[in-house]
Amino acid sequence: EMSASLVGSEMCIRDRPGLYRGAYKIIGSNCEGTKQLQKGDAMIRFNVPPFTGKEMEYIRQAVENQKICGDGEFTKKCSEWIEKKTGTRKCLLTTSCTHATELAALLAHVGPGDEIIMPSFTFVSTADAFVLRGAVPVFVDIRPDTMNIDETLIEAAITDKTKAIVPVHYAGVGCEMDTIMEIAARYKLLVIEDAAQGIMAGYKGKALGAIGDFGCFSFHETKNYSMGEGGALLIRHEKDIEDAEIFREKGTDRSKYYRGQVDKYRWQNYGSSYLPSELNAAYLYAQLELADVINEDRLRIWKQYGNELEGLAAAGKIQLPFVPEYCVHNGHMFYIKTADQEERAALIDYLKEAGILAVFHYIPLHSAPAGLKYGRFHGEDRYTTRESERLLRLPMYYGLQEDQVSYIAGKVKEFYGFH
Repeated sequence: EMSASLVGSEMCIRDRPGLYRGAYKIIGSNCEGTKQLQKGDAMIRFNVPPFTGKEMEYIRQAVENQKICGDGEFTKKCSEWIEKKTGTRKCLLTTSCTHATELAALLAHVGPGDEIIMPSFTFVSTADAFVLRGAVPVFVDIRPDTMNIDETLIEAAITDKTKAIVPVHYAGVGCEMDTIMEIAARYKLLVIEDAAQGIMAGYKGKALGAIGDFGCFSFHETKNYSMGEGGALLIRHEKDIEDAEIFREKGTDRSKYYRGQVDKYRWQNYGSSYLPSELNAAYLYAQLELADVINEDRLRIWKQYGNELEGLAAAGKIQLPFVPEYCVHNGHMFYIKTADQEERAALIDYLKEAGILAVFHYIPLHSAPAGLKYGRFHGEDRYTTRESERLLRLPMYYGLQEDQVSYIAGKVKEFYGFH
């Protein structure tokens, strides 16, 4: 049995006994015996971490290799897979997307008083990585269609203290990167892509995360591909690779030592330990091998939701996700927008009563205590708060069955009295 707890603005599902006992049996279709939805006695979880079947075998191999710390065989395989798939110059696997962003901040030489332009509608890590370096997050309003940063508002937020722009590719849908890259080039700013949700997605034929100077992926259990906790830093320029390796390896040139380029490794600079365990990398690699299968399955689910709810959207009851024609998304998330926060709360309760866990998302950072303390919002908040209060995420995970999606969509339509 499982319990669901809301931590900040993120729904985290943890193994805990007792909750829903006698009411619901929570199921995920990656588990044995869950092919059919048991209406009335089955709780459909918001997320089930992906599992392909080879994860345990690869973890066993890592143990048998007697190499379970960082940068072993499976870390190398994962990094090379990402480099080949995205076309990035270098990929370094990290312990989280948060740490990947912290590495990017170090490589960008972000320091006290620097300003970093980003959306307020994002996870706290986007801002945290720069606040830790003494920088000021400058929040810019979002576009209501994609929930991404409004690229037309970025230039007005630039000052002589601006160091970088951090576009966040919400739901695996690319920001308007041509405009962002042009602005950055004109003002000599760095671009650090928060592509936590963006692996296997693209913008005008380019992989998300591999367009800017740096890109950051997440492999958290809620992402399309997971190692439990983990991430990756994508590096565009050759000049940044050596420093990235040093920062990642506690400030040492240990990576060079392992390649036989130096006879011993030494403390070269400041840094930290950002290497994930081989056990985590082994778990992830089993999924990367089947990345296309997982991606196709998520797109199947995403399309089915869209097809089943398009009538409700056409009737003006809800809004559906928008994907620009030049973007290729990855089925990371399917959300709907309700009329307002009150309607959303009522729908969440209605779906829960029907055995469905649907959740909202970020509380805008500029309205949070730390956002008020460390950052500032530039311009008018026309859409960030309003749209965040309307957005509701429906269950989405690899293996969610067609009849489960139909049941969920049916309950949403039932809430609105739509048949």
